[in-house]
Amino acid sequence: MIGLERQLNHFVLDASSSADMTNIATLVELCRVLVETGRHRIFNLVDRLVRLLVTLPVSTAAAERAFSILKITKTRLRNKMEDEYLANNLLVHIESEIVQHYTYDDIITDFKNQKNRRADL
Repeated sequence: MIGLERQLNHFVLDASSSADMTNIATLVELCRVLVETGRHRIFNLVDRLVRLLVTLPVSTAAAERAFSILKITKTRLRNKMEDEYLANNLLVHIESEIVQHYTYDDIITDFKNQKNRRADL
């Protein structure tokens, strides 16, 4: 925290006197300019803070989406569902973009290849 505070003070002085940092309007632009000018090495803690702030909305949205799906899936009728079964169902629902690339035949073939079944004999 102390190192970040010191870097922020130096960064404010540097940014206010620098011509290439006067027209920055967003955090993404700030991150880009820090890398382009090499300041991300000098102000490494400031760069890390900006990157965390830029990625925070994405990670928050993904978590909220997962909880929303959990609320829909785990209703009163399904409350007795085991945790592992629920987790597997939620994973399939949350990662639906990936699941769309697989067919039922792919899944059946993969299941058959896991171990020998009596039906295969």
